[in-house]
Formats: sequence, C-alpha cells, structure tokens
Amino acid sequence: MDSQDFAKVFPFGSHLCREPMPPMSEQKRDMENLQRHGFNLVKLQEHWMIDEPAEGQFDFSRYEELIEYAARLDMGVYLGLTCEQAPLWLYKKHPGCRMVGYDGIPLAYVAQTTLPADGKPGPCFDHPGAMADQVRFIKKLVETLGRFENLVVWNTWQEIAYWSERLVGQQVCYCENTLSHYRRWLQEKYVDLDTLNREWNARYAVWEDIVPDRCHMSQPEIQEFAFRYFMDNVQIAAVLRARAAAIREADPLKRPVFAHEGLPVIGAGQHWTYARTQDYLGASGYPAWCDIHGWDDAHPEPGETLNKDTALLQEMWDGIAIKYDTIRSASKPGAPIWAAEFQGGPIVTGFQKGRVPTAEDIRRWMLTAVGAGITGLSFWLPRAEIMASEVNGFSLLDSAGDTTPRFEEASRVGRALQRHADLFGVASRPQAGVAIIVNEWNFQLCSRLPGGEHLAYSLRGWYRLLWEMGIAVDFLEVSQLDESRVRDYKALILPFPMSLSEQVAEDLARYVEAGGSLISEACPGRINENGFCSRGELSPRMAELFGVRHASYTMVREPDGGRRWWPEDRFWGEYIKATMLNGVGLLAGHGLRANVYLETFALDDAQPILLHEDAPAGVARNVGKGAAYLIGTFAGHSGTAYRDQRTFAAIAKLLETCGITPEHDGKLLIQKRVVEGKQAWVLTNPTDHDVTEQIDVSGFTDVTDLLDGPFELDGDTVTLTVTGFDVRVLIGS
Repeated sequence: MDSQDFAKVFPFGSHLCREPMPPMSEQKRDMENLQRHGFNLVKLQEHWMIDEPAEGQFDFSRYEELIEYAARLDMGVYLGLTCEQAPLWLYKKHPGCRMVGYDGIPLAYVAQTTLPADGKPGPCFDHPGAMADQVRFIKKLVETLGRFENLVVWNTWQEIAYWSERLVGQQVCYCENTLSHYRRWLQEKYVDLDTLNREWNARYAVWEDIVPDRCHMSQPEIQEFAFRYFMDNVQIAAVLRARAAAIREADPLKRPVFAHEGLPVIGAGQHWTYARTQDYLGASGYPAWCDIHGWDDAHPEPGETLNKDTALLQEMWDGIAIKYDTIRSASKPGAPIWAAEFQGGPIVTGFQKGRVPTAEDIRRWMLTAVGAGITGLSFWLPRAEIMASEVNGFSLLDSAGDTTPRFEEASRVGRALQRHADLFGVASRPQAGVAIIVNEWNFQLCSRLPGGEHLAYSLRGWYRLLWEMGIAVDFLEVSQLDESRVRDYKALILPFPMSLSEQVAEDLARYVEAGGSLISEACPGRINENGFCSRGELSPRMAELFGVRHASYTMVREPDGGRRWWPEDRFWGEYIKATMLNGVGLLAGHGLRANVYLETFALDDAQPILLHEDAPAGVARNVGKGAAYLIGTFAGHSGTAYRDQRTFAAIAKLLETCGITPEHDGKLLIQKRVVEGKQAWVLTNPTDHDVTEQIDVSGFTDVTDLLDGPFELDGDTVTLTVTGFDVRVLIGS
C-alpha cells in the first residue's frame, strides 16, 4: 500500500510499539495478526532520545525494518514524533532550554522513557538552539524514512499539551525566551504600548516590563489569562507549525501531517488553533476513562457503586461523542478527523485495573465515534503494555495469545467500515442546524475565577440535551463567526457568556440580523475581554440586541438543599430559594429551572418568555430577519444536573421555534454521514432496553445494515430493533 492507495481506504489500525520496545519477532507476529484481521495500518512512535542518543548519531534501523515488513504485508504506517522525550545532550548543549516554572526554577525532569507522559513537558522550543536541533532531527528522520511509500502519514505531537501542572507541579514556561516570544505576540496584537495600556488599564513604560503573574492562586487579571491564552494558542501552535514545516520540507512525497490531542478540553477554543497548524487534527478516545462530573445526577454518592447502565450511557455521549464532535467541529472544513489513539483494553494505572472491554463495548465505542464523524481509527494497542505504570493494560490482545473477543469484534467492525470507505473515510458529517458557541478568551478568564468551571459544565449540559433529543450539533469558535457557512446555522447557543468582547457581540448581532436565531444564557458580556466589568452589568451591544437592561442578579439555591456547586452562605441574603421560572409568550405553559444564578431584566422592546415571580427572566426579540433569545439563568446545567422534564420540554419548544427538531421522532437517535448518492444513518439506543422502531428511508433504492443485522423493509419503511445501549448503522443509496 502506498500513500496514494491509502487515501482510498478507511484508515483502521493499531499502535504497534513504543519504547521500551518488545522483541522484533513479537512485533512482526502482531503485525501479521493485524493484517490477517483486516487492519490496514500500524503506528510506530519514534523517540528522539532513543534515536539520537548522542548528537549526530542516528539509528532508525528498527523503524526501517518494521516499515519494510509492513510493506510486504500491504499495510500502511503512521509515524508519530515524540520530541518532548529529548536526548540529554540537548540540555547540556543548551542549558537555557529547560522549561522554567512560575517559581523561576528550571525544571529538572527529563523523561527516560515515553511513560508516564510521552516525554512531557520536554524542553522549551522557544530556545532557538533547541528549536534548530529539533528541526534538524525531524528532517533527518523524514529524509531517512520518507523513502518508504507505505509510510502514509506523519503525526507531529502525541497528545498535544505540556501537562506540567500534573507532572512537575507548576505551569510553564517562564524562561526568558518564552517571555520574549510573549512580548512579540503582544506587540503584534496591540500594535503599540499605548493601546495595550488603555485596554489593560495599565501603565507599562516599555514592553520589557510586561511579565505574567506568578501567584500560586489563580488570578483573573488580564496579565495572567493573556499569558495562558498565549501558551495554549500561540506558543504551542508555533511548535506545531515548526514541526509540520520541517516534515513538509524534507518529505519527497508530501504526505499529510497531523497531530492529535488527548481528551479535548471542553469549552476551550485551542482546538481550532491546532487544527490550522496541520493538515488535520485527531484526538485520543478512552471511553472507560471517563470520570462522571461530581455535579452530575449520575455521580454516585459516597460509598455507592456506579450503576452499569449509567456508566454505559456516559461512555457514549461524554466519553466519545462530545469529544469527537469537538474535534470535528474544530477541524478545517473537509479535513479528516482521526480517533488517533483509541481504547482497546482495560484502563490500568499502577495497580488499579479497569474492566476488560467486551465485544459489545468495542462495537458501541467504534460506531459512536463514527456517528461523531471520525474518518480513521487507530487502537492503543494490539499487545498489552509492558511498562509497570500501565501494567498489561489498554490492548486489544492480552499479554499472550493471538485473539480475544474484543479483538475479533474490532476486526469485524473495521472491515465493515473499510467496505464503505467512500462514506466513512472522508469528512461526510453534514453541517448541523445548530452550533454551540465556544470562546477561548471567555474560557481563559473563567478558568481563573472561582466558579469558572460553570462554563464548561453548561456547555457540556447543552450538548447532552441536544444529543439526547436526537439533534445533530456542532461547536463554533467565535474566531470563525465571520465565515460564510455560519449563516447556514438555524441557531447558535451561547453558554455561560460571562466574558465577551464588543467585537464578538457585534458578530453575533450581525448573524441574527441576517436571519439566524441566537439563544444566550445569562450575563452576556458581564465582563469584557480584558477582565473588567461592564457598566450596566451587560455588554452594551448585547443589551441592545436583546432589547433589555440589567435589573437584578443573584445566586440561586439548588433543589432539595443540594450543595453540588455553591459553598455555604457567608452571611444572610446571598441566595434566593430554588425556583422554576414560569413560561409566558412563546413558552406559555412551560417551566425552566433556574441554575447557579438568576438574572432579571428591564425591558425596552423585548417580549418576556420567562418570569421569576413578576420579573422578566427570559426574553425574545425579533431583530432584522432573525431572532434573539436571552435566558436569565444557566439552562445548560439542566442537561446533567437536577434534570427534569419541564425544563427539557421548554428547551425543546425554544429550539423548535428556531426550526431545530430531531432527525427522528422516536427513542432512537440518528446521526448521518452523507456523500453523493450514499448515506449512513448511525442509530443509537440510549436506553437500557431493546427498542424496535420504524425508520423512514424514502429516497433510497437500496438499504443494508453495516454489520448485516436483521431488519424488515416494507416500501419506504425499515423496521428494526436496537438492543439497549447499542448502535446500528444503516447504509442507504
């Protein structure tokens, strides 16, 4: 298989090795076994420390032998870089290339092996010497291995991030090279120091005076969250671009270059940045490594065991669907979306071993990811881990033996997907009718304020509400609001919009005026993009758009005396009692739970749709060709906490008013993959019991089941059964 042939298949494979490497004979045997079972791809992960132990002394012979062997089996190779695992000589040659923590001390940690974290945090590549040596190494690697035509894709970063707080206890990097890079970025962003001083309400005399805060407490000031924005979106992006550029320059066949994240940070916008540094983006997927948030109804009480049905449902929507819908949405239009590292066996950390996935788990996980739009999947890994920190974990196969039920099921599903590579091997998820807004600046500010985790929680809750209603949803970063395709969304949802610039507010207003519907939660632009409070407690442009003025704002108690997210009262009068808002106007007869805060409004030319007692707590306003809806609380929380049917019905009614309805009127949820002349309908049963329903397939002349499951076709109607917590796929043409 050469790189051109590879583009015609659904890339389906497994990570073959990472340091320390098993015997070559074992790896070749596993490769043969993978090939016999329909896997057409293996990943090899290189390690800079291992491959250039002394400067200028390279040894890529092991990769060469394995790549050549894969070619004999007609298998593609996906090669990943691990440049964070840098050789010791680099630090001796460039003493200033160590990352520096906020305490000013260079980090002494140097990864000897890829575990526990693929070499992270690694050296600081803002150091020009370290960057030059990294680029030189990458070019040598690519020149050496690039002659193999069956090497089909390069991965520049294994799970993009530094993870420094987790691994070394501090944020990075505060070295002089990175601080200089930070100041250069500020000069590009603000042009001159007077502009920065006005926006930051500061009095810097020279650019060199600007340094980020180094306080152990999280700070909400602009000096801190601007630096964190820089590290997450500018500094890391520069490293990604440099690696991609080095590969492209050295690769004679100009194969695609991508990188993949670990678990995408929900609510953050950095994914959009990373996707634009590479040809495409991927993400890891470990569904059984999916913690249930402590605020969720599903979270067990202390001493209780997690309910199995609850866990299986959580794996589907929270462990897989929201993660790959995030990566798909962040990707460049038409770009591939890879499940670049996917769970094949039990999660093991030290001596804690997770459950061994069943064949049913593997099928459900794979097809849920397919429903979210992935175009390729690579398991971690075929043979059990040998490192002590991940004792015999994660793999499709056990420590010994050539098959398991989960391996056979992965093979069966993978072969079926490959038979329809024209549908699943390309970006074929249609743009949804509704998108949830993501704002990286808001995320950075909220991450540094007590209670700021409500942003991600509300966004996640909105996603679950839509997912359970069977409504396809995208995410949209505010930096993309000027793209023409935004006009095709019937509705945009703006969760927890505490920090909002007037430019973003204007972009949203323009979307509404052109015919879209905007649904915003409370307090849009209560804080501006620089961390200063807006006079009037709302963004001026948002107040104008919604036709309101701020009236009141107070914390709301949780139902039944709950204490999931707010602390005990500091003194009398901080909270109002738990309450349901009453619908009026278009929401007449409905109710909606108030979560976290309640904001009420004085009306200019808006119409009330929700009341708290007699005060407007939700409004609607027609603007131009569209409509703007402002909800005076955080409705997204109801997707996962204190769930109730009245709130669900109110949100469904509001969405229906915006023209957003489910794909299918029934319990089964439908996600679609569409190419010219062919479609796949991914049918998910989110319940614990079998569901038999009729599906309208009018327009298709031929209907099959991806895995040859039974169904009845009567004219334009398919009748089928999907077992509890399972997924089926119909192929229609």
